Amino acid sequence: MMKRFVSIWLPYLATDWFILRKPELKNTPFVLCTPSHGKMIITSTNSLAEKKGIFPGMALADARAILPSLKNFDDKPQLVPQLLHRIAEWCIRFTPFAAPDPLGGITLDASGCSHLWGGDEAYVTDIKKRLQLRGYTANVSMADTIGAAWAITRFGKSVVVENGKHVHELDLLPPEALRIDNDTVIRLHKLGLHQIKDLLSIPQSALRRRFGSELVLRLKQALGTEEEWIQPIYPPEPYQERLPCPEPIVRIEGIEIALQRLLLQLCTRLQKEGKGLRAAYFRGYRVDSKTVGIQINTSSPSNNVDHLFHLFQMKLSTIEPDLGIELFLLEATTVQDHIPKQEEFWKQNNGLDNQRVNELIDRLAGRLGDSVIHRYLPDEHHWPERSFKNANSLVEQPTSKWNSTNPRPLQLFSPPERIEVAAPIPDYPPMLFRYKDKVHNIIKADGPERIEQEWWIQEGEHRDYFAVEDEEGCRYWLFREGHYDEEGKAKWWLHGVFA
Repeated sequence: MMKRFVSIWLPYLATDWFILRKPELKNTPFVLCTPSHGKMIITSTNSLAEKKGIFPGMALADARAILPSLKNFDDKPQLVPQLLHRIAEWCIRFTPFAAPDPLGGITLDASGCSHLWGGDEAYVTDIKKRLQLRGYTANVSMADTIGAAWAITRFGKSVVVENGKHVHELDLLPPEALRIDNDTVIRLHKLGLHQIKDLLSIPQSALRRRFGSELVLRLKQALGTEEEWIQPIYPPEPYQERLPCPEPIVRIEGIEIALQRLLLQLCTRLQKEGKGLRAAYFRGYRVDSKTVGIQINTSSPSNNVDHLFHLFQMKLSTIEPDLGIELFLLEATTVQDHIPKQEEFWKQNNGLDNQRVNELIDRLAGRLGDSVIHRYLPDEHHWPERSFKNANSLVEQPTSKWNSTNPRPLQLFSPPERIEVAAPIPDYPPMLFRYKDKVHNIIKADGPERIEQEWWIQEGEHRDYFAVEDEEGCRYWLFREGHYDEEGKAKWWLHGVFA
């Protein structure tokens, strides 16, 4: 596929931003200034001030001599980089590969994107039109290389350069169009090298000796003999699908249709590659430049369109389209191998491998929240509250075995709850205990089971556990902290309840 790049130049970016916040400045010449070496230096001008012969780099006093009525405002530190970053984010609606240009402006890798707008001309025109509607003056050009697009946007007249014609477009442009430093530009003009075509007739070795390697590198990049890339502001996910909309979508029905199309495209690709997603993000880019989205997680890799759609559908009502969504994007942020299995419900106690069970759990988690469904695996600890851990998925295998030597309660209290006991005897359970103002008479008991403190984690006393049953048939797991105390000062705790 032929590479195509778009360069966006915003010559009055900072002053346009001021006009958006102070519309009364629209028909007034003004500049932005910053102090330097004891005087105010102009950093940005609007178009009206520029037409009067006022340019960045001039002293404010000199500009006032040209135009006494000139208004000035203090420039904001880092304003331009922040604006370029925000506009680059906004440009993701046109391509996944958008980045601020270190020399000012925005660079887009538009390879394979323009056909969605009906061609290169329509693509570039739409970008420029939308920027103008946002209040920014913009020049936009498309070419085969980043260097050519940058040069033509600032110094050329073409909007879209046909494939393979960028060298011809570069011929008549000045050497400053090559993104080189000002000192080199001045030297080139002094030698009579006023156009890029003048440099093409000189051996590159001679150019390198006289002007340095940067000039040769920039010339190669503009011509396309040296490859150049952009670093996108948000590196796109490997599994990502996009759907631009001819007209902004404002109804939930339209959002559902967009989601179904994107899921079908993404899942078809995942199925071909034997993959399934564990996490996905569906976002919409609104007309007002804001982004809205929802995220889902699955308990096991899935590429089932219907199942994933239902997970998203439960959260679609949280998306606010406002004036309309003009671009939808679906990306699988976590992808794992997916091996289709014969799906028989709970066959031979292998229900955790059953896809229908996984999908049911995903729906419950999507409706009730991820925190309400848990699966636990044994962990290698003696201390009861540390002897288990949350599984990452339904198919995760344990690395150790459950302790089945002594019974353990179905429910553990975290932390253990303090209780009052009566008539304790060494190595015997108490006769009764009080818990939440209720007295429980113990009629059956088993124990003690001593569990030592894990000294390599924390210091403390051992515990002597008893499994007891009260007169109502309820079974509890009690423990005494430390050794028996004849004065009755030993602490007793309720740690769990048996089924």
